[in-house]
Amino acid sequence: MYRGRRLRKNKEIRALVRENHVRMDDLIYPIFVQEGEGICAPIESMPGQFQYSIDQLPPLLDEMKKYGVRACLLFGIPAHKDACGSQAYAPEGIIQKAVRAIKAYDPELYVITDVCMCEYTDHGHCGILDEEGVVLNDTTLTYLAKIALSHVEAGADMVAPSDMMDGRVEAIRQVLDENGFADVPILSYAAKYASQFYGPFRDAAHSAPSFSDRKSYQMDPANGKEALREIEADIQEGADAIIIKPAMCYLDILQAAKERFDVPFCVYNVSGEYSMLMQAILNGWLKEEVIEETLVSFKRAGASMIITYFALMEGKRQYAQKQSRPL
Repeated sequence: MYRGRRLRKNKEIRALVRENHVRMDDLIYPIFVQEGEGICAPIESMPGQFQYSIDQLPPLLDEMKKYGVRACLLFGIPAHKDACGSQAYAPEGIIQKAVRAIKAYDPELYVITDVCMCEYTDHGHCGILDEEGVVLNDTTLTYLAKIALSHVEAGADMVAPSDMMDGRVEAIRQVLDENGFADVPILSYAAKYASQFYGPFRDAAHSAPSFSDRKSYQMDPANGKEALREIEADIQEGADAIIIKPAMCYLDILQAAKERFDVPFCVYNVSGEYSMLMQAILNGWLKEEVIEETLVSFKRAGASMIITYFALMEGKRQYAQKQSRPL
């Protein structure tokens, strides 16, 4: 008889045989930065998350350092929006200023920037529109490359294009290389689904489309093989690592991609997933341990990196656990 319980008898043996671990080195914390001063505004649909003005970032950065969160993903909320999202690539745009400020305060924090246009356009779509309101794929590529370059010139360590335009990785790679940034990696949102789990994010980033939806460029949740084609194309164009988004309902995609492609994979544990679990925790429906269970499921499926709003909470949990261990 196989007696699996022999290796589950107590916490010591369970720890010895544990196959997957969530390390703080695995986690990337998303941060919403907006124009203005003195802003640390709670995001109603995302309990425990805030919109920050640049001058309010230092206490957060100190907390991140204390608890071992050493990578972040920046999203900007500009004061001005227009049809071409000009503040996305402006030298004094919100992200460009935030990157410089963060790097001045904590040079060792690894800063990743989201490269997209939806937060910056007055129509809320991820690219340039034609007269009929259709997103122009190839025209948009030029703008995305400008955005990525402006972020890197400001000091970003990595860029993460999330727009889902065809060919954007190649366009960004070419511009970065031509401008002396061949060593800056691209973390591509290669398999980004048109998901209902993004709702709270659109509140937080003020990025909801003013008409229609994004289904013509984000992926159909029913498709799996298509994701592998998208991932393969982005790798061929020069992506150094791949994001699958959302995380919880798409672990089959992660596992299939991990088995097929030899690159690091990242999952984005998105706003709706976060808010759903946080609300259950706050209401006493679930215990806080569900966070660790969720994060370890991403590791088990093959993620090397996890973008998650739980990063700081997980850091505090691991810190407290270390403090309680006897010497």
